[in-house]
Amino acid sequence: MKIGRYEILDEIGQGAMGTVYRARDPLIERTVAIKTVSLSHLRLEGSDAESRFLREAQSAGRLSHPNIVTIYDVGEADGLAYIAMEYLSGTTLRDIMNKGPMPLDLALDTAAQMAEALMFAHEHGVIHRDIKPANVVIAHQRGHVKLTDFGIAHLVNSNHTQTGQMLGSPRYMSPEQAMGREIDGRSDIFSLGAVLYEMLTGHYAFDGDSLPAIVYRVISETPVAAELVRPQLPAELASLLARILSKNPEARPDARALVNALHVLAPTTPQEPAPLPANKIPRLLPILAFGIPIGVLLLIGLGIIVIEHFLPPAAQDVSASTQNARPQPATETAPVKAGRPAPLPIRQPATTVRHPAQPPVEPDAYLASLDKQRVDLRIQRTELLLKYTEHHPDVRLVDRQLEQLRNERREYLRQRRKN
Repeated sequence: MKIGRYEILDEIGQGAMGTVYRARDPLIERTVAIKTVSLSHLRLEGSDAESRFLREAQSAGRLSHPNIVTIYDVGEADGLAYIAMEYLSGTTLRDIMNKGPMPLDLALDTAAQMAEALMFAHEHGVIHRDIKPANVVIAHQRGHVKLTDFGIAHLVNSNHTQTGQMLGSPRYMSPEQAMGREIDGRSDIFSLGAVLYEMLTGHYAFDGDSLPAIVYRVISETPVAAELVRPQLPAELASLLARILSKNPEARPDARALVNALHVLAPTTPQEPAPLPANKIPRLLPILAFGIPIGVLLLIGLGIIVIEHFLPPAAQDVSASTQNARPQPATETAPVKAGRPAPLPIRQPATTVRHPAQPPVEPDAYLASLDKQRVDLRIQRTELLLKYTEHHPDVRLVDRQLEQLRNERREYLRQRRKN
């Protein structure tokens, strides 16, 4: 099957306006995503539907940014309008959020990347109008965020405004958008706030049993304060989220101010490791999977052997030497070997300093338990890395557990030294 010059490989899914395919561009041997919609279907949707579909390419095609999907081509063929765009291998933010609240650093990093994409779009006169988790793709390469689907975006200076039409996803649209009023970039900021609220709490900011109920809450009600749902949230973040979700657009920060605020809240963004050559990854992962746990176990075993077989005898020798010590002459001369000059006399102290006998050092069962937990968690982390990336929520959870174990072990050793 072909659409224009593109060779269709398989169907990715059904979008709001049509079918999306994975395809191959034979001219440059590149895999692309093809978004299609029937021209007859577009005409049934309204007189401006076809122009709105093509305006997606016009809007997003102007935007060249690392966090915005790249548009390659637009056209019509065989009764279909199509847009060829960058093919993204990854998962949607919706799939990740379905697992529950996200770790704080991951939620802030995702929101910051989305805000950077919106800042670039707004400064180039483009409003997205449909910010929602399904339109955010998390690429497999170290959690890189891509904002997709400018299908209902419009140019700020376009003569074809959408005033009076309620376009977008109800749970994430702004109050002014829900009322069909003229909107600007601050509408996208409100939608991003609704997404961030859900990332942090695991609950919709605005929900209801029906579309009218959802729209009413978007327009009239304030969501439950995020810090009440997740008490450990920083106060600065809770205050920022409340401003983003203000019903008054004037009270919301613009995209640039939001980017700066999110970076202040998350100043230590994890550094991205240098990518490994593809042909070395399959060899390295098995080595890490088996080498790290075995190495840790060997170190633990060596430590136990040293404690059990070396420290107790040493302590006993010290005790015996102090008990059997006798006064020695002030000087002592070492025997002279034939053919060598006699060494200088070695002066000994007049009295022998006695030290109290040290009790035998026993292995610490609590420390051994902590170390075993660390080994188990490292094995679990390595297994997760075989499937996911460093930014996957499960990997982040294991990292936090490892950090807690390290802190607990450090505190225990400090207390033991005090005692």
